[in-house]
Amino acid sequence: MTKKNKEDAVQNELLPWFAKHSRDLPWRKKRTPYRVWVSEIMLQQTRVDTVIDYYNRWMKKFPSWRALARAPQGDVLKAWEGLGYYSRARNLHAASKIISEELNGRVPCAVADLQKFPGIGNYTAAAVASLAFNQDAAVLDGNVIRVLSRLFAYGGDVKSTTGKKKLQAWADDLLVPGRAGEFNESMMELGALVCLPVAPKCADCPLQSACEAFGKGAPEKYPVGTKKKKIPHITVGAAVTVNSKGEVLIAQRLEGDMLGGLWEFPGGKQEPGETIEECIARELKEELGINTEVGDFLMTVKHVYSHFKMTMHVYCTKIRSGRPRPIHCADFRWVKIPDLGTFAYSKADLQVVGKLQGK
Repeated sequence: MTKKNKEDAVQNELLPWFAKHSRDLPWRKKRTPYRVWVSEIMLQQTRVDTVIDYYNRWMKKFPSWRALARAPQGDVLKAWEGLGYYSRARNLHAASKIISEELNGRVPCAVADLQKFPGIGNYTAAAVASLAFNQDAAVLDGNVIRVLSRLFAYGGDVKSTTGKKKLQAWADDLLVPGRAGEFNESMMELGALVCLPVAPKCADCPLQSACEAFGKGAPEKYPVGTKKKKIPHITVGAAVTVNSKGEVLIAQRLEGDMLGGLWEFPGGKQEPGETIEECIARELKEELGINTEVGDFLMTVKHVYSHFKMTMHVYCTKIRSGRPRPIHCADFRWVKIPDLGTFAYSKADLQVVGKLQGK
């Protein structure tokens, strides 16, 4: 099949398929730059099924750029709690302030201008430009990469610079001028519903006749990527410190941290040759300037982040001397156990909150 024939086949078959099979998703209704932007940020690294409820709650709480810009960061992080990759929420909040305060609520439509905002890369800029403004910009996300690599039976490394350039060029060539938003969504939808990573539904694919990988009888061989690196594991100690009033000590992470702005039960990474009790005592001294007695074991929490695995051992502690002050944290609070849920935490610390509240 010639390049032109492939382009014609894709453009003629894909959009009718999408019109018939597309999912009914909340961000596809009443499409505005704000709604598109929020959905695209939430959908990064997160499954559609998970995002739906978060998106609906977000739109009720922050229905506009201005509403989001006026919200305290703590409220924004609390609304994001559980979605992970919290820099997305912080960057979205920062973008809302720029758009509301500097651009009078006007969102630029050009890809190059969108890329100037915090947290906006090539994919998100192209997605917002095409979906919100119908600019002719082709997106390249994981689903689209898989569809393209199979369409062209591309055997190169899709994560390499060369691979990305080839895939982007193919996406640009296939794009239907004037219908970029619809085309981009149809490509992503095809990857999500039909061109699956494992056991692709080739019999249901509208692009079967144009797919070189299908013609070779080996669609699952594509895309080709680099071998995944082994994810390191760290052990962490954390403290539940209760004062005479029955209040629990929590600390706010520094802004530069991976989970910056979130609250936690104070603690940190266990160092070589250190017991977990010694780790907790040292961390509380370094973080809050208090000397503590580490007491009973409370629980163990295991969690997997994008680039490391963590096992967190949680112990009850008592302050022996000193008063908490924010040395290596942004802030601290003494909080009644029933009120712990008003603060935003990582998924790991949320499990500790649940334990303390008997959930």
